Amino acid sequence: MRIAVLPGDGIGKEVTAQAVKALQAVLDRGSYELHEAPLGEEGYKAAGDPLPRATLDLARQCDAILMGAAGVIEDERRPPSQAAGTGVLRLRKELELFANFRPAFLFPELIGASTLKPKVVEGLDIMILRELNGGLYYAQPRGIETDASGERVGFNTMRYSESEVARIGRVAFETARKRRRKVCSVDKSNVLETSALWREVMICVGRDYPDVELSHMFVDAAAMVLLRRPTQFDVIVSENTFGDILSDEAAMLTGSIGMLPSASMGTGKKGLYEPVHGSAPDIAGRDIANPLGAILSAAMMLRYSFDLEQSATEIEQAVRSVLRGGYRTADILEPGTRQVGTEEMGDRVADAIRRGRPS
Repeated sequence: MRIAVLPGDGIGKEVTAQAVKALQAVLDRGSYELHEAPLGEEGYKAAGDPLPRATLDLARQCDAILMGAAGVIEDERRPPSQAAGTGVLRLRKELELFANFRPAFLFPELIGASTLKPKVVEGLDIMILRELNGGLYYAQPRGIETDASGERVGFNTMRYSESEVARIGRVAFETARKRRRKVCSVDKSNVLETSALWREVMICVGRDYPDVELSHMFVDAAAMVLLRRPTQFDVIVSENTFGDILSDEAAMLTGSIGMLPSASMGTGKKGLYEPVHGSAPDIAGRDIANPLGAILSAAMMLRYSFDLEQSATEIEQAVRSVLRGGYRTADILEPGTRQVGTEEMGDRVADAIRRGRPS
């Protein structure tokens, strides 16, 4: 197994190191290779590009990619095309990773860490499927121009083809077949032509899956229902921008965005695995970031790219064991639990994996 490790920026470096510890604890020596490369601001420093050619070549050569986070504070003062965070957007596009799996699962041990009442989030288990290669983030034309009156105007294009919608739709229905057989397609078809097409295509694709219930919801309503009755959802499928926003909202149902892993997949087994949080430069280097989202991303990698279900389950069980033991990073700290740092949390998960493995 050849795995590209792209720690990226900020806390990405810290949490990725803990995910690597988990992999080293669960995999047999000699069964895998780890190859590290720069991305984001680290890519700028190394090669003047947030996605250096060498990093892209490595990602293409490897079977899977484990990533931390990309982006720095300076990105806020740069044009979008020059931001360090664009490295990961380009990587997804170059590798044709169009389907972003973002599970929102609540560990019972963290029910008190959610900002919602326990009766609202108990039993939470949602898969948010976000289309990654289209929409506002990529479509042309886009830019900032000066109009005839001398005023600056910014513009972006939301664009989807039938084939792009059908492709992510099929992934959503296939995913639902392995879960509770419900798909909720989220759009804004009462306002946007793009969404009108999205809904039409989803209905068409749904006819091939009569065993899966298809429903539709406007994105603003979906945002409200996620906070009011989140457990009614099984699989949510949406376009790029809506999916980005809804999945971050869903993160707070679980207690912290630091808990959530993700997988970006294409048509094959190769995937890009990363926690859904950003690089959080304000807390970088302080040993307080939550590494569990990164560790659980490594588990998703073993399951999705390498079909190592048992190894993935061992990591997930170790995470739950550590949480059951009362250990918490600052973002999920509750009365009666013990705060630990990023590195100690990673060590405890790795130790729990080793203790649970047959000798």
